Amino acid sequence: MRKAVSIFLFVVGASAAATSAADAPHPFTARDMHAMRRISDPRPSPDGRQVAYVLRTTDFEANKGRTDLWLMGIDGSGATQLTTNEASDSEPRWAPDGKSLYFLSSRSGSSQVWRLPVPGTDKDAVQVTNLPLDVSNLLMSPDGSRIAFSLEVYPDCSALACTVERLAAQEKDKTSAQVYDGGFVRHWDTWADGRRNHLFVAPLSGGKTGEPVELSGGKLALADVPSKPFGGSEEWAFAPDGKSLVFAARLAGEKNREEPWSTNFDLYQTAVDGSGEPRNLTAANPAWDTQPAFSPDGKTLAYLKMARPGFEADRFRIVVRDLASGKERVLAEEWDRSSDGVIFSADGKTLYSTAYDTGQVPLFAIDVASGRVRKLVAGGSVHDVRLARDRLVFGRDHLRSPVELHTAKTDGSDVRQITQVNREALASVLLGEPEQFSFKGANGDTVYGWVVKPIQFDPAKKYPIAFLIHGGPQGSFHNEFHYRWNPQTYAAAGYGAVFVDFHGSLGYGQAFTDAIRMDWGGKPLEDLQKGMQAALQRYPWLDGGRACALGASYGGYMIAWIASQWPDGFRCLVNHDGTFDQRMMYYGTEEIWFPEWEQGGPYWEKAAEYERQNPVNFVDRWKTPMLVIHGGLDYRIPDNQGFGAFNALQRRGIPSRFVHFPDENHWVLKPGNSIFWHETVLGWLDQWLKNEPSAATK
Repeated sequence: MRKAVSIFLFVVGASAAATSAADAPHPFTARDMHAMRRISDPRPSPDGRQVAYVLRTTDFEANKGRTDLWLMGIDGSGATQLTTNEASDSEPRWAPDGKSLYFLSSRSGSSQVWRLPVPGTDKDAVQVTNLPLDVSNLLMSPDGSRIAFSLEVYPDCSALACTVERLAAQEKDKTSAQVYDGGFVRHWDTWADGRRNHLFVAPLSGGKTGEPVELSGGKLALADVPSKPFGGSEEWAFAPDGKSLVFAARLAGEKNREEPWSTNFDLYQTAVDGSGEPRNLTAANPAWDTQPAFSPDGKTLAYLKMARPGFEADRFRIVVRDLASGKERVLAEEWDRSSDGVIFSADGKTLYSTAYDTGQVPLFAIDVASGRVRKLVAGGSVHDVRLARDRLVFGRDHLRSPVELHTAKTDGSDVRQITQVNREALASVLLGEPEQFSFKGANGDTVYGWVVKPIQFDPAKKYPIAFLIHGGPQGSFHNEFHYRWNPQTYAAAGYGAVFVDFHGSLGYGQAFTDAIRMDWGGKPLEDLQKGMQAALQRYPWLDGGRACALGASYGGYMIAWIASQWPDGFRCLVNHDGTFDQRMMYYGTEEIWFPEWEQGGPYWEKAAEYERQNPVNFVDRWKTPMLVIHGGLDYRIPDNQGFGAFNALQRRGIPSRFVHFPDENHWVLKPGNSIFWHETVLGWLDQWLKNEPSAATK
């Protein structure tokens, strides 16, 4: 495994070696992390010779990120910034002739579609849509005759002007009352105001659009298209002939009551001219269907399918559907991994996909006829896979580098890195060396974890430990460059970072993921305890007497659980947006399907299960100093959970601190807030771990 990691480090190592003594690298900080340039959404040109992409930079003065469009040759040559407007530009989409790019920009005061000739510069950009509402989630039809996008509208409005007028009337209304009869009252970080994402298609002619046609409205009473809060244009696809479009959606239910406890998304096919009602292709499946992809000949539809209703972390199987007969089959049923999405090869014989896999996110190829799975690109985390004629283009990151674009032949050979947008930034910082390890965890199962060594590592020294616990709980701390929980920030501060993919994590088979259900405080805690012990035995430079455990979301739950169930394991704890009381979590969260699946049903039916491993019931055992952090816009785990934990700590006289971000959701995203978060967390660790050595180092 160490050999695999070293392959990814050669660019960074070479760059660092070239750095002059006058520009000696400094320890990596949260500011350095936010200063990294972030590549996303690579889009190869129709002839496969160029690739457009989005590059995000951080404006520290404005306290936010901004995005621009770039273009370069498929070999990485001639990288050119296309847009320079102070507004954010995103979602580049090629015209079929390759002579122009369509994209979204807010430069006119609202988010609209713009077109840029290629070659061209920012001054050549022309506005394509001039709609009274913000445009999102752009998709181009195969023949370039139409664009698809979403708008937030009131479902009962038959024209866009109706939504505009209603919003204006609300601004003038003298009352602030909000009334709900069901559905999501609030979701993620936003209160519902009655509007929905709806799917529209508009014809293109002469570089301008005609009147948009609404495709997801009508009698079906569909919910948001794309889904909120994280869905995008990957949830719909044009047929190759451009005459129809398939999209994913769920029924809103009578007065929207069922949404908060339903994961029943279906695929609907509809004519792009809006004629007729959308036809449900997957009505037989009561669970999640999404991410449709057409074969090049238009005869086959591939998509992702879950089997169990009410579960958001079930395995996404790959299904192929013969559109003429309606017959379906699951590909690679024996491949015990959950697909992140698929694209077809040019001949339609292969599907390309990524999936979590043993602490990595590789690129896979699946043979459509046989279902045989091959790993094409291993190591690190692969994202945004696109087909560029005879090559694949994708982003890839790892624990020592943010995402850079790569290409490979379609058989996985000849992997090349074609961007180095963070070469200078990486050469200027000191990073720790990562290494993966494994051990026998709960039930005797093999469990994997990672260690990141402190910078300027000296094997003769003993180092304090930052023990990181991921959220989800069906998530993973794996070989990626994370922008909120980056172990390099701890390695640079002199800590050995240790993180374990306990039972419930992704990438180790569905049974391993399922093992956390109704056992939040059982097998995962055992894995964490055994993982810590395994790390201490394998890495004698780790000082087990000077350790702090940190976690967010489910990881925050585990911090509150550790406080009573492993009270002598750590000198300090950090609890970010964690669950403190399972009862109020059930009644206060927005996506009710989550606790119902995790704990076996509604609280009133399964109260004993919720209470069995409920941290609030064991506060009398707490004694470890704890830093509690919570976002005021967190509606997944509302901030009263953080207040409750802090009140308990204060009342018991335990050293504690509470940090509240009124303008952040479940995550801390604003650069200024993130830097403050990291400084506060590292200060807490320093206070409890660096003030005196453990007995082992005295």
